[in-house]
Amino acid sequence: MSALPAPLRAAITALAAGQMLAQLKQRHGAVSDHYRAGGTSSGVIDSEAAVAAYALARLPATYAACAAALAELDAAWQGPDFVSALDIGCGPGTALLAALETFPAIRKAAGIDHNPRFLRLASSLLSEAGYATGREIHTQSGDLTHALVADPADLVLASYALVELSDAASAAAVLRAWALTGQALVLVEPGSQAGFARLRAARTALITAGATILAPCTHALACPMTEGDWCHVSVRLARSREHQALKGATVPFEDEKFTYLIAARTGHPIHTARIIAPVHHAKSGHRVKLCDASGAYERIIAPRDADFKPAKKWEWGDGV
Repeated sequence: MSALPAPLRAAITALAAGQMLAQLKQRHGAVSDHYRAGGTSSGVIDSEAAVAAYALARLPATYAACAAALAELDAAWQGPDFVSALDIGCGPGTALLAALETFPAIRKAAGIDHNPRFLRLASSLLSEAGYATGREIHTQSGDLTHALVADPADLVLASYALVELSDAASAAAVLRAWALTGQALVLVEPGSQAGFARLRAARTALITAGATILAPCTHALACPMTEGDWCHVSVRLARSREHQALKGATVPFEDEKFTYLIAARTGHPIHTARIIAPVHHAKSGHRVKLCDASGAYERIIAPRDADFKPAKKWEWGDGV
């Protein structure tokens, strides 16, 4: 189960100090409804209460998704250490925080966003959680729909940012992000059909631009996902007491569905096949849906199969 690093959790929890949880819960409801209706952060993150509600109720899930995608990159990366990072459309710095936790060699980092309240929160969390110590970190105002004025970085991130753009603006933003990428680009979006469609379009554009797709794709051929199907995964994260209260939840965890894409200047796909749906485990056999260079297909692994024992540990999203 994913959990926020303790210093970051403490910094976020401190945002609730002096504020009534009932009021924060009401504000979270308004923020959530606004996003579900397709609104952008500038239209609803307009007060300190909205910032606190977002950080307590939404940031942990976004962090868990980013951390999972970055762990995939970390496990297989064979290039030089990432020493610089850029988070485009950073919001409260969620992906940047996950990157600094995953890749401690990063010494220079920047976050870009159009919402000044998010930028202030990003600076605060980076400092309060200790990530700014010994590093050169800054945040700056910027809009994904326009040319970005930023230094290139080894690792470039854009998480839950394309969702706020039109399809045309999203495609242009991905190529702007790629132009600033020194080594690897990580894109994370909601695990919806629309989120996957954005990243499938980004994948095509990046391959055309000369990028190597490291994950989750296992090849550079046409995406085999058919109408009504989409590639996404799930990560389970622990909820704090405040998180539960704001969401009116009765269980101390939640599952965040997300889709992601990792592109690089050099290298090759991390795995030869990817599990693209929940695995059905049974003594009589494991039912696994896979994607590889031959396309998407279902495989039944019988007890007599050499892969039967290893497959007991296979889970949705794993590379095999």
